[in-house]
Order: sequence, then C-alpha cells, then structure tokens
Amino acid sequence: MIDGIWWLVILFAVIAVLWFVAKSRGAKAGGIKSKNATPNDALQKTSAILKQHFADYRVTRKANHLLVSKQDKKIAMITIDKKIAEGQRRLGDVPVINYHRIPSRAQLTANLQDAE
Repeated sequence: MIDGIWWLVILFAVIAVLWFVAKSRGAKAGGIKSKNATPNDALQKTSAILKQHFADYRVTRKANHLLVSKQDKKIAMITIDKKIAEGQRRLGDVPVINYHRIPSRAQLTANLQDAE
C-alpha cells in the first residue's frame, strides 16, 4: 500500500502537470485572438482606401476607429463593429459612421459627403 506522504507527492505532481498544461494552453489561446484582429484589419484596409481615393482627407488611426478630417476640421469618425447597428449617429458635432465590413468606395463617398 502507498503511504500518506506518497499520496501528497502524487497529488502535487498532478496539480503541477495540470497547471503547466493550462499555462501552455492559455498562451496559445492568447495568440489566437484573430477575431479581435479582424476589425483592426478592416480598419487598416478602410484607411488605405481613404488614403488612396480621397487625397484631400487626412485619416488618423486610433485603436477602434478612424478619424477623418479635412483642413484640420473633423469630418467623421469611422468604426467597424458588427455588434453595433450599421449606419450613422452623432458624437457631439462629429458623425460616427459604423460599418459591419470594409466599405466600398461608393459607400465612403456617399457617407463622407453627407458628413460634410
């Protein structure tokens, strides 16, 4: 039969192994957060579209949105979030335009003209 001290050693060994497995899986799960990276990629692509086709607008990238300005006047704030309803709302005197995916050039043209 196994003595009490050996049961404690086995118990601590099992706990240590489970802790190492959980720690290694946690590091992998932290690196797989590509679902959160998707809106950022969409914002990056939207920023590229704005810079390419709308040269008179200046685009400033923030963490969760793009700030579009023209001649140092804020024109619009663009967000890409599927949790929020698609469309426009206002934040002070600046319209906030939300998309669910990367907008087309025509959508951007129409929304930026409405924002001015």
